[in-house]
Amino acid sequence: MTAELHQAPVWKTTRFEIDLGQPQVMGIVNVTPDSFSDGGRHDDPARALAHAEQLLKDGATILDIGGESTRPGAPPVSLQDELDRVLPVLRLALKLGVPLSIDTYKPEVMQACLDLGADIINDVWALQRPFESGQGSGVEVVAAHPDCGVCLMHMHLEPRSMQVAPMTGDVVPQVVDFLRQRAERLRAQGVAPERLVLDYGIGFGKTVAQNFALLARQPELLALGYPLLSGWSRKSSLGSVTGHEVPRERVAASVAAHLLAIERGARIVRVHDVRETVDAIKVWQAMLAQA
Repeated sequence: MTAELHQAPVWKTTRFEIDLGQPQVMGIVNVTPDSFSDGGRHDDPARALAHAEQLLKDGATILDIGGESTRPGAPPVSLQDELDRVLPVLRLALKLGVPLSIDTYKPEVMQACLDLGADIINDVWALQRPFESGQGSGVEVVAAHPDCGVCLMHMHLEPRSMQVAPMTGDVVPQVVDFLRQRAERLRAQGVAPERLVLDYGIGFGKTVAQNFALLARQPELLALGYPLLSGWSRKSSLGSVTGHEVPRERVAASVAAHLLAIERGARIVRVHDVRETVDAIKVWQAMLAQA
C-alpha cells in the first residue's frame, strides 16, 4: 500500500469503474420511516424510485439506498424488514444504469443485494457485524464477490449509544488506526485496493470539535492510500455551529462542509441536497480551471 493510492483514477465496483479524477456526488435514498432528515418521505418503492430519478436529474452520479436508520439513538431493524424495504427498490433502481450503493451492516442484506447486482456495499460498521447464524461476516461476503466496491466507515460504539458516550482524546489517529486495520483485513482476504473507499464517520460517536478536526486533518486519513468519502449532509454538528436545529435548514452548511472536504481531498460526498452540492462543485471547478 502506498500513500499515492488514493490518487487512483477509478473506484472499481460491480458494473462500473467510477472516475475519481473528479468529485462524485452520492445521492441518499432512505427507504426508512425514521431517518433523521427525510424519514418516511421515500419509504415505498415507487416514491423511492421517483426520488432516485430526481437525484440523478439534479446531478448525482451514485445512489446510496438504505433501509435502516443509523441516526443517534436509532433502534435496530430486523433482517426481514430491511430486506423487504431495500430489495424492491434495488430491483427498480438497477434499471437506471448508474452505480448503486447499499447502506447496510447486515451480511445477509449485503449478499442478497450483491446477488441482484448492486455495485457497492456502504457499511457503517466496516464489515464487523456477523451473520445472524454467527458464522462469518460481511468481510467474507465482499471478499467472495469478484468486483463489488466497498466503503468502510468508522463508528464509535453503536447508534443507540454513540453520542451518549462519544470518543475522547485526539480522534484522528484513532480513526486512522481503525480504518487501516479494516482495510488490511479486506486486503488479506484478496480484495483489490481499487475496490476500497474510506469514510471517517462524521457524527458517529464524535463531538462537534472532533468532527471538525477530522475535516481539517483529512490529509492524515488520505495518507492511508485510499479514496475518502465524506458524509456531512445535514449533520447535527452543522446545526451546532449555525444554530439550525431542523436538519432541512442545514443545506447551505452541508454544501460548505462538502466543498471543504473536496478541497481537502475527498473524492465522494454523500448528500441529501444534490443540486445545491453539484452547483457548488461547478463553481469550484470553474475557479480551478483559471488558476
